Formats: sequence, structure tokens, C-alpha cells
Amino acid sequence: MKLIDPVSLAAGPRAAADVERMQVLADVFRLLGENSRLRIALFCLDRPRAVTEISEGLGLGISLVSHHLRLLRAARLLRAERRGRQVMYLTADEHVRCVLLDMIDHVGEPAETMEMPE
Repeated sequence: MKLIDPVSLAAGPRAAADVERMQVLADVFRLLGENSRLRIALFCLDRPRAVTEISEGLGLGISLVSHHLRLLRAARLLRAERRGRQVMYLTADEHVRCVLLDMIDHVGEPAETMEMPE
């Protein structure tokens, strides 16, 4: 997978492929910007979870959880594994896991006042 160079994106004209990838990235962050979906993604960080466990653990209706799981799977943020008759949901891969854990650390850090150079 080709990486997006943030410096070249900010510098000027962009290739259509880079613009499209940036839109996909923005869509992923927008998807996680909804509180229930973010809570579901975080709830599935440490181990696979069944829909009923997610529903009960987060106090959300099963149909709402199922709807959000479908969106999170479509965005490749979560994956599903069948275990017997149950489908278990977990973080899609280590990239997603690291981004979520890093953001948890980030928001837990004290805010610093930055002085702008003159």
C-alpha cells in the first residue's frame, strides 16, 4: 500500500489517488466520531465480543449495535469471527488497535500551552 505523504498533500496540487485516500481517511475518522461506534470499537479492543455482550456491556440495543457493527466492519475497523453459532467481533488488525490506543493515551495527557514563535 502506498503511503500518503502529508507534506506533498499540504504543498500543492494533489494526485487524484491521494485525494481519494484522504477522503477515505476522513470518512473513517467521521465514522469513529459517533459516540456509540467509538465505544463499540473500544469495547472490542481487548478480546472478541459477541453482539449480546456488546449490547449489555454498553447499554445499547441489539439492533443499534448490529447496525454500528456493520458500518465498522465495512470500514475495516472491526472484523467478525464465527465461533459455533455466535459471531464474535474484534479489532480488525494491529494498525487499528494502535491508533485507538494511541488516541486514548493522547486524550489522557495534560494539555500544554504552546507558544507560537514570533
